[in-house]
Amino acid sequence: MKHILQKLSERQKKNALRSLAMRSFAIDFYSNDYIGFSNNSKIGSSIEQLLSTQPQLYGATGSRLLSGNLAIFTETETYIAKFHHSPAALLYNSGYDANVGFFSCIVGRGDIILYDSYSHASIRDGISLSLATAYKFRHNDLDDLEKLLQRFASPDKTILIVTETVFSMDGDSPDLQQLVLLAKRHNAYVAVDEAHAIGVLGTHGCGLVQALGLEKEVFARIVTFGKGLGAHGAAVLAAPEVINYLVNFSRSFIYTTAMSPHSVATIRAGYEQLQHTEAIGFLHCNIKHFTKEVEKYQLQGFISSQSAIQAIIVAGNERVKALAQQLQTEGFGVLPILAPTVPVGQERLRICLHSFNTKEQITALVASIAKHY
Repeated sequence: MKHILQKLSERQKKNALRSLAMRSFAIDFYSNDYIGFSNNSKIGSSIEQLLSTQPQLYGATGSRLLSGNLAIFTETETYIAKFHHSPAALLYNSGYDANVGFFSCIVGRGDIILYDSYSHASIRDGISLSLATAYKFRHNDLDDLEKLLQRFASPDKTILIVTETVFSMDGDSPDLQQLVLLAKRHNAYVAVDEAHAIGVLGTHGCGLVQALGLEKEVFARIVTFGKGLGAHGAAVLAAPEVINYLVNFSRSFIYTTAMSPHSVATIRAGYEQLQHTEAIGFLHCNIKHFTKEVEKYQLQGFISSQSAIQAIIVAGNERVKALAQQLQTEGFGVLPILAPTVPVGQERLRICLHSFNTKEQITALVASIAKHY
């Protein structure tokens, strides 16, 4: 097919061609393993204990609606729902599956979806499959959102507002309290992706919605486990009737083999460890230290963030790749984010801070950025 070679050639000319690589850096400033759970020995021990009470299956053997609805699934969903002060939860195989499955079916023809312009690709893909009409509002701009609400609010339409609690490329957060109040005034519903907040924000890493006490004000939360929990998979948190609806109409849940019992045990063990770990506190100390170091050098271009994701704008694919390569030669695992993943002119270094980074490593990283930026 001619278009395949043509598209690849266009990407290459823009210095934006993606490829798979086995990466290994002396210092990790690029993984989403914010609190080190992917290598936590206590979680490993808990997984063994959890699996010892389950049937000895390496795979789920089928979808949840056929042979794959094992006891460990329902037990873990109950545990997750209780942890997050939610009436119910439904596990999905990945965050991508959860967002596509949820947003593609949750509202219908004639309804309206209003989503933040920086929403993750999985949210956008889910929305594109929906029969609802969708409009984006400017990133974290509640005035722009209100204009859309005033335009579309109607008794015969359902309006769903979509945002994230930590945006993956910028690390910033919306004014969620004001967004919820705005939704209430216009009888709209709110769905929130908490992918990069779980394990980072709130008591025991419960996420921003709980930290602000908004559990009952948000229609649905999507929590994912491939970041702070160091695992894989996701869950939708919502009322029982919403979960029942997803079981019946969410295609990415219905038409796929369920996760392996080991994957579910890893999620459950991670949640148990969240309530005992000191890693979240260490992470926030490192975030504060990083911010102080940036202020010390008066570095311009950093996007304001209180999360584990810190980004500095370095416009141009060639320029940001060159800076990343320079840092990598010094042992810092920092990756460039290129257009078209972000808009042209908004290319950046995306720095992920972790509980296991030392203050000396952070100080050295910021000093190197200041030297080469």
